[in-house]
Formats: sequence, structure tokens, C-alpha cells
Amino acid sequence: PAEIERREGAIVEIETGAPVTIGRSEKMSKSKKNTVDPGHIIETYGADAARLFMLSDSPPDRDLEWTESGIDGAWRYIQRLWRLAAVPAVPFDGAAPDGTAYAGSAKDTVGLAHRTIAAVTEDLNKLRFNTAVAKLRELSNQIAATKAEDEGAAAAYRFGLETLVRLIAPMTPHIAEEIWQALGHDTPLVASPWPEADPAWLTVDTVTLAVQVNGKLRGTIDVPVGIDAKAAEDLALALPGVQAQIQGRAPRKVIVVPGKIVNIVA
Repeated sequence: PAEIERREGAIVEIETGAPVTIGRSEKMSKSKKNTVDPGHIIETYGADAARLFMLSDSPPDRDLEWTESGIDGAWRYIQRLWRLAAVPAVPFDGAAPDGTAYAGSAKDTVGLAHRTIAAVTEDLNKLRFNTAVAKLRELSNQIAATKAEDEGAAAAYRFGLETLVRLIAPMTPHIAEEIWQALGHDTPLVASPWPEADPAWLTVDTVTLAVQVNGKLRGTIDVPVGIDAKAAEDLALALPGVQAQIQGRAPRKVIVVPGKIVNIVA
């Protein structure tokens, strides 16, 4: 790969300028001379980004298609982790400040953090690295969505961030250790115990359903787990985005997939 480049829409050899025929995707092999120099990758993106991309792209028993956009995406995610850690550190003692219950996004963050601990622990034990990374990305999205005005937000943010850093450490040890120290810990992360999920937080009371009209997303609804189909249908039809599409007409069909989606055919 380091010996060729794109010039005026064509792939050519850098030294000679001779055109290169693009073949099919092949497994990386020294005999085929299609290996990628890890030194260049690590120098450009860092070892953590390279590890994260390889672990997140596919299961260990499947081939990995190396792409520049893929490694770039892993690098950008690591930069996002560092930005999340830039929020002022707030000590977490297992409960929201002044002993009140969590509310709103803060409660969602703490709950998802505990569920992520349980899920990622299981995934790593079964070598499902790609699904573990996907769950960690979901947790980072929830941490970023924690609203400062919600009850216990500062403590929830801190707990979610520390949980994320501890869980991602086996995959990105360098940035995880840097963030851990930046959060004020004296004991190195590598010497810290693996987090344990609190069973009390593993039960989900509500679930978010996507609402589609003729195959296009028009909103979401938060409903209790186990809600009956008719109640979910009524909530979905009441959404302003749905009302704008059906314009007072009765839908031809409503399909409710429990725990996932409400699909309305107008």
C-alpha cells in the first residue's frame, strides 16, 4: 500500500508512475506482498486506535477488511473519550448528592453504566470484542447526553465516565490510563479491580420505541416494559410527527414489534 498512490483518478506506482491493476480483496499475507506496516499506522493514529479498530470491526474468527476510514473512525472516537474526560471531576460515592434519587438523564446514565458492565464482561469472556465495543460506544453517547440540570447529573456523569474508562482499558490501555490519572486517581488503572454491576440497576423499567410512518422514522416514544400493543399504538399515533403524516386519517395498518418499533402504514 505504501508503494502506490492515486493520481488523476488512477492508481499508479509511486516510483515509476506505471498503472496498477486493482484486484480483489485478499487476506493479508507476506507472500502476496499486501501487508500494512504497523509502524506507519501507529505513528499516524496511535496504538490504541489500531487496537480499537481491529477489535471493533469484526469477530476474531472472521477476516478484517482494513480501510483508512475505519482506522480514522477509531482515532476520532478516542479523541471523543478525551473530550468527555475534560469535564471537571466530581467524586462519586454511589448515590446522588444530598442523598436524593437520580432523575432524568442522570438515572439513565447510571442504569446504562451498570448494564454495560454486565454486558461487556460477558462479551469479553466470550471473545465478542466487536459487540463489547459497540456497547461502550452506546454508553459514551449516554454520558454525553447527561443533562446538567437533572438530579445527580454530576455524580452520574463521573460514574459513567469512570465505568467507561475501566471497561475500555483492555482495548485502549494507553488513553484509558491517561484519563484515569487525569480524573485524580493515585492507583494505576491497571492495578484497579474490574467493575461489578449492581443487580438493582440491571432491570429496565422503560424502553424507547422507534415510530415509523411508511418506513421513515417520525419520532420515538418511551414506554413501560411489557406495554400492550394497543397502548403503544395510541402513544405512537399521538406523536406530532405522525399526526403531520396521517393528517387525521386512520392508518391502514399498524405493526407493533414489542420492545423495538411501531411501524405505521398510512
